[in-house]
Amino acid sequence: MDRITILLADDHVLVREGTRELLEKEEDMAVVGEAGNGEQAVTLTADLRPDVVIMDIAMPKLNGIEATKAIKAIHPDSAVLILSAYDDDQYVFTLLEAGAAGYLLKDVPSHELVEAIRAVNAGESVLHPVIARKVINRFALSGGKALSESALDQLSEREMEVLGLAAKGMTNMEIANELVLSVRTVQGHLSNIFSKMHVGSRTEAVIQALKWGWLSLEDIQ
Repeated sequence: MDRITILLADDHVLVREGTRELLEKEEDMAVVGEAGNGEQAVTLTADLRPDVVIMDIAMPKLNGIEATKAIKAIHPDSAVLILSAYDDDQYVFTLLEAGAAGYLLKDVPSHELVEAIRAVNAGESVLHPVIARKVINRFALSGGKALSESALDQLSEREMEVLGLAAKGMTNMEIANELVLSVRTVQGHLSNIFSKMHVGSRTEAVIQALKWGWLSLEDIQ
């Protein structure tokens, strides 16, 4: 079984040690490196090419925001999962727009972190309930900026269906069951959506769709 390779980026040694101990109990996960600052996180990502980077925000030399941008630039296949004590709007939206696939607060139960890692590795997005509400309030309630019909026409009807269900938080398997498709076909649709929208993750795609007015609050409830 191929294991999910993980890089831990946090400036607190005890946090890294505790997280490593938790994750190494999982048969499908392997922690391949640890970074104590943002610069190390970027360098180790380039060297190790982990599947998932668990990233804190407040770190020396390079903060989590800049490190996430750099990581997505050099190795976009690495999913960045933010694990932070901060839920300030300035951090949330900047990180999600920088390409983070998920954003959890450090008060989440350990089993939710484990499931979140599996989810972002599978190309799904994960948002702490507090963060999800902030995203909805920011982009859906304020009203999206409508684009031309030609821009919206880039996505097929089926791709819009998949995007809408992804926005509801449904997994690839749940979308497949809902639309009577294979999981591989759903993954293919999502890949096409990302390419057409010039984004790298579900989270980015949903945020863009909300900002552009492709999806509304009613669509994602």
